[in-house]
Amino acid sequence: MDELIVIHTEDGSTSLFHIGLQETYHSVHGAIQESQHVFIEAGLHHWLRLSNRQTMSILEIGFGTGLNALLTALAAEKVGVEIEYESIEAFPLAMEMVRLLNYPAIIGTNNAKSVFENLHQAEWRKPKKISPYFDFLKNDSKLQETDFGDEKFDLIFFDAFGPDKQPDMWQRSNLVKMARAMKPQGVFVTYSAKGQLKRDLVSLGLLVEKIPGPPGKREMIRATKP
Repeated sequence: MDELIVIHTEDGSTSLFHIGLQETYHSVHGAIQESQHVFIEAGLHHWLRLSNRQTMSILEIGFGTGLNALLTALAAEKVGVEIEYESIEAFPLAMEMVRLLNYPAIIGTNNAKSVFENLHQAEWRKPKKISPYFDFLKNDSKLQETDFGDEKFDLIFFDAFGPDKQPDMWQRSNLVKMARAMKPQGVFVTYSAKGQLKRDLVSLGLLVEKIPGPPGKREMIRATKP
């Protein structure tokens, strides 16, 4: 992997800057608040309000720093929902880089540090129970080479680097696989609001909406499978 630099974002939480891509892993306006807004509030809590269920399955594209998984695991315990969480990451971070990230300290809950460490130390391609509410599986594989099957996930977090930095990740063929993997009434969320992404998702039969984005970003996309 190209060299990474730790940066501090506006909410006090850290992120990483990828020198090769000239791109940050999270918003410079606040890593934690971006993840909380896009994936937890607009994704997880939105789906729970719609479904009124206490079990669900989530697919994350881009495990990265593990921030989305950490916030999801903590939210699952807080609201008492049982989550099966699967994540893929083609370029895993070294533990020495992970230890430079301050998410547990910023979040401040008693178990944030142990959950964060367990997520990163879990063996690749081997399921691990992080808590009574959170079953976790991470795969060190590329999206383009992964088949997720049919109607398996209630919620998809799409957190790849931006379309202008990694256009191959946003190809329609990848969106086809993700749409196929969504259960009926499943939800897809991403920080991006690109017009081409919206058109592609609409062409796949998803109901697409542009909703308010996190601080520093006017809009984001959420799509639902009828």
